[in-house]
Amino acid sequence: MSTKPSAWRAFAQPAAWTMFFFGFASGLPFLLVAGTLAYWLREGGIELKEITMIASAGMAYSFKFVWAPLVDRWRLPLLGRFGQRRGWLLLAMGAVMAGLLAMAALTPERLAVFVALTLLVAFAGATLDIAVDAYRVEIAPASAQGALVATYSLGYRIALIASGALALVLADHAAWPNVYRVMAALMVVPMLACLVAREPDVVRVRTEGWAAGLREGVVEPFADFFRRFGGGIGLVVLLFILSIKISDQAIVGGIIGPFYLDQGFSKTEIAAVTKVYGIWVGIAGAFLGGVAVARWGIHWPLLAAIILGAASNLLYLALIGADGDIRLLTLVISGENLAQGFLGTAAVAYLSALVNQRYTATQYALFSSLIMLPGKVLGFFSGAIVESSAGGYATYFLITAVVALPAVGLFFWLKPRVRVGGEAGATLEDAR
Repeated sequence: MSTKPSAWRAFAQPAAWTMFFFGFASGLPFLLVAGTLAYWLREGGIELKEITMIASAGMAYSFKFVWAPLVDRWRLPLLGRFGQRRGWLLLAMGAVMAGLLAMAALTPERLAVFVALTLLVAFAGATLDIAVDAYRVEIAPASAQGALVATYSLGYRIALIASGALALVLADHAAWPNVYRVMAALMVVPMLACLVAREPDVVRVRTEGWAAGLREGVVEPFADFFRRFGGGIGLVVLLFILSIKISDQAIVGGIIGPFYLDQGFSKTEIAAVTKVYGIWVGIAGAFLGGVAVARWGIHWPLLAAIILGAASNLLYLALIGADGDIRLLTLVISGENLAQGFLGTAAVAYLSALVNQRYTATQYALFSSLIMLPGKVLGFFSGAIVESSAGGYATYFLITAVVALPAVGLFFWLKPRVRVGGEAGATLEDAR
């Protein structure tokens, strides 16, 4: 029997298109506190090592598991009348908008306050991610999650185009503060979508007292993970998660924008190739990753994705001294974004397989935070590495490829020991 009617119903459900707007909201602040921000800082005369440190505010996304239990369990005053999930969504969206407007008003000339506001926007964006993931899991059954992830990803990618390509093009014709005001105004649309969206119909477990609440919301999600794997293998799984996307995340932050500018590319050229064309190539890579996981399962596509993702960083070596060669930039972005899109899908599939559905929001926040952390830390020091090494940018790109090697070794160690799948998440291979 054909499954097309079910697929059409999944995509036609209101929640699927609600997730499009929520995906747009999640994607909007990400580059505005990292990649796009680096261009503003570079043109403001800020030193490269300071740029990469400031633009590493995105590391807030790597620590969102710390306050995920609060988002999961605390019903906000006032905004809580919209519901547990929508209340937090509205708060986070409003905080992102207010933070962007404040950044536009103060500008990097008041650097200390500007950095604090950048951290605020990053924190609000990470909180928004937590709330959106929780909303997605609760608003529809598992059979419909594929459609929700697809429309979420589409909205997220369009937001990356807006906060990347559109912002850079606008910056060629308007002052940076006005660009950030435009970006803040774009958050109005998902806020309106949140107001008309349906709150998930979930009966939440209520606990008596703070001690019981902390145990259920904070202790149990982490205790469950180590009950399933044990201490030793559980720690190795976490190390593997930490290593999966280190190459990818190491070039997302503040280093890549100055690199393009230093190779003679204009902001409009960078926007057209990396932020528009590259986004769609990344979508193609994500689709290929989905096909590979469906055909061969999670493990082997993940291994291929880790290797290809690391190797694709070496393509940037060809751009050193490119002197504005747009064809070469297009070729490099084609390979890099295709590989990173493939890696993104394979990594999400693996993380999702590890989650126990009883603790979805908190455990997924933990895993998705850890997977970004090492690359963000490396990116924090990227400017200093480039400026202090004889090889400059070449040395840094080589480092970002080599640091993926531990992930390959951990993959082969874990594969015979960990069995993925099931509502209770992955378990030890010999568990029955």
